[in-house]
Amino acid sequence: MAEKQLETGVDIELENPADFTSPEVLYQDLIRSIRKYHPSDDISQIEKAYKIAREAHKDQKRKSGEPYIIHPLCVAIILADLELDKETIIAGILHDVVEDTIMTLGEVEKEFGAEVALLVDGVTKLTQLSWSMDKVEIQAENLRKMFLAMAKDIRVILIKLADRLHNMRTLQYMKPEKQKEKARETMDIYAPIAHRLGISKIKVELDDLSLKYLKPEVYYDLAEKISLRKDAREAFVQSIVDEVSAHIREAGIEARVDGRVKHFFSIYKKMVNQDKTLDQIYDLFAVRIIVETVKDCYAALGVIHELYKPIPGRFKDYIAMPKPNMYQSLHTTLIGSTGQPFEIQIRTYEMQRTAEYGIAAHWKYKESGSGKIAAGDEAAKLSWLRQILEWQREADNSKEFLNMVKGDLDLFSDSVYCFTPTGDVKNLPSGSTPIDFAYSIHSAVGNKMVGARVNGKLVNIDYVIQNGDRIEIITSQNSKGPSRDWLSLVKSTQARNKINQWFKTELKEDNITKGKEMIDRYCKAKGINYPEINKPEFQEKVMARYAFKDWDSVLASIGHGGLKEGQVINKMIEERTKKLKREVTDATILDAIGDNNKPAVVPIKGGKSKSGIIVKGIHDLAVRFSKCCSPVPGDEIVGFVTRGRGITIHRTDCINVLNLPEIERSRLIDAEWQGVEEDNSAATYSTEISIFANNRIGMFVDISKIFTEREIDIKTMNSRVNKQGKATITMSFDIHGIEELNNLMAKLRQIDGVLDIERTTG
Repeated sequence: MAEKQLETGVDIELENPADFTSPEVLYQDLIRSIRKYHPSDDISQIEKAYKIAREAHKDQKRKSGEPYIIHPLCVAIILADLELDKETIIAGILHDVVEDTIMTLGEVEKEFGAEVALLVDGVTKLTQLSWSMDKVEIQAENLRKMFLAMAKDIRVILIKLADRLHNMRTLQYMKPEKQKEKARETMDIYAPIAHRLGISKIKVELDDLSLKYLKPEVYYDLAEKISLRKDAREAFVQSIVDEVSAHIREAGIEARVDGRVKHFFSIYKKMVNQDKTLDQIYDLFAVRIIVETVKDCYAALGVIHELYKPIPGRFKDYIAMPKPNMYQSLHTTLIGSTGQPFEIQIRTYEMQRTAEYGIAAHWKYKESGSGKIAAGDEAAKLSWLRQILEWQREADNSKEFLNMVKGDLDLFSDSVYCFTPTGDVKNLPSGSTPIDFAYSIHSAVGNKMVGARVNGKLVNIDYVIQNGDRIEIITSQNSKGPSRDWLSLVKSTQARNKINQWFKTELKEDNITKGKEMIDRYCKAKGINYPEINKPEFQEKVMARYAFKDWDSVLASIGHGGLKEGQVINKMIEERTKKLKREVTDATILDAIGDNNKPAVVPIKGGKSKSGIIVKGIHDLAVRFSKCCSPVPGDEIVGFVTRGRGITIHRTDCINVLNLPEIERSRLIDAEWQGVEEDNSAATYSTEISIFANNRIGMFVDISKIFTEREIDIKTMNSRVNKQGKATITMSFDIHGIEELNNLMAKLRQIDGVLDIERTTG
């Protein structure tokens, strides 16, 4: 029986065909994989999908130089190894045709039906996203779409995981910065999703590949150290396997026993979480016993505990208490005869299949067509997905949503389990408090919480929950709601979001008022004329940029700290500058030149006079640009008549101009740039900015990279760091105009750790 079970797919490796394998060979490989688990099925649709995809992608190449069709075929092979249904495999072959070729979703639906079209649409990125959005927002919007599609049909994510796995396997052909970006996204989003769905086959490989590109020094160091004592370790594991096998056989239990070294990422995670070196981690390897029935699992455990001494507190029964991702097994850590600790895992063949393939194991390939997810039990396993969809509705903007998802899917977090008074199990992140527990039941319980009992005793609300605790929450109708201090006590993303949500809704009016005050304060400090930029047209641009429904929501978000007032004001200034730029026409410039009473005009190219300025009809007046505020074309400017030195041009928001004594104000002359719309690539203007950032290693490199990409030469650079670890970096450089400067500042703001950027105003 055991042998028969083994043949049905326990421990089938996910195929990894060699690079540059021909498409025909891969296609035959795919058909072989499908035939293995479903010999009788009609593959004509799969053949048709292959021919259509091959034709659609025929002129496309991958970064490696291979024909593009290789990628969808490899994705389909991974899906076939997971024994998925025909529709999923067809969608795997066609998953890029809508995004990367001229083929439309309607054509896919016409050829293969609505089901395949839904799956293909679910994995297709949103192509119509605005270019004004930064990378983070685009990523967040695409994820939103994917989660919504997952809720309709979970197979969407199975295709996406197979797609990501093949891309990670071929990441060596990408540029280093792209490698890091993809690996970071995989570690933050896709590996945790594979974990939540219980698909350890994919999760383990994604983990290790992400580690390889994000921390190559760690990865290769582990690889070297683990292989160093490989022979001795293998001999030790083999001796345990032989010893265990003999005793299990004697006890009359049919079993398969094998040993393996744990994968690199799980070792690295232990090193980080427990702050240990490799030498201090004792369970580097695990021995696995696979048996027929649950009864045999516990019988085998008895044999093992008789044979070796178990380490107290290191036994976990995931059969009676499965993990949220359906994983079941008995884990016990023991001391070997040499004094070397090691871990043994005991599970049935069915549990092994679920551990490897998770939710994918629940699609038995059927003749009748697609294998829909079994209702009830499996749907309950996807409660985390429902939670994510809830956040999607609650999040004010894309970035907030992305942070919630990343926080919830944190790969490094361990979990504890505890019980409600009725005996229901709750899984929470390690270090959780009764507050986390209260919010995991319902937000109303958390909001009305006034205390907690653990195992019948009253505890403080900052009590750290231990495995097996029985928790009872004490609520009161007189409770005024959560305290802001709770935000520093909670561990789960869910609790933190629900608390923030309460403050947002309950204190919206207060937050709106606070937001208005913060904007007024900011504008006064920066010398900005707020009524000038506070127009509905500029407000709409801010609302669109940060995905808010009305202006009150923007103000409330500033009030509770979700948005920085500087971000909002800078966006409004940027939009106003764009509008003013559009309004400057040749006619208005000619009028200004012709009329002595109109403002002086500063020509950008200096075509009108030797000095490049005309003041009230007088030519060739000496003109210089002030060093205190460094104006550039596009800035609002003013001239100041200096004794014996002609005219100095300042920005209108320059501190020296704003603080000018009344007696000196008569010497101010209106001035404007001429020919802002013209090509001014020849002339450059010196300017200075201050960057405020959290100090970290690599900050200067990231900043310099942006300047290098834009071919801007940095003239001077000065940096100082305060006791709180905040850095102020002042830099001067030459620029062609305000638009180039605004684009540069927008790019600098995207650097990790940058808090704000200001232009020097005197």
